Amino acid sequence: MMEMLGKMDVKKTGIFAAGVLFGTAGIKILSSKDAKKAYVSCTAAVLRAKECVMKTVGVIQENAEDIYAEAMELNEKRAEAEVEFEDDFCETDGSLDETPALES
Repeated sequence: MMEMLGKMDVKKTGIFAAGVLFGTAGIKILSSKDAKKAYVSCTAAVLRAKECVMKTVGVIQENAEDIYAEAMELNEKRAEAEVEFEDDFCETDGSLDETPALES
């Protein structure tokens, strides 16, 4: 038994004992009423930040929907204009001979 105690590393044992002591004290500190109040305050701040972010996301989403709707309208108007242009072009035979000659 004495041989076993002689082979123990005192430095490593001391570090282990200090770790256990700080761990136990840490658990006591983290579970105290003051720590709980701090956790509640931090959680409340995170929830407020989340609410603010969600409002901003809502505004951005509404703006994106408006932009999309306006872009669709613009494309529809362009498509109508192209159809009218094609209709005007198709009424002639497409030859260049129909342009009136200039008299000198």
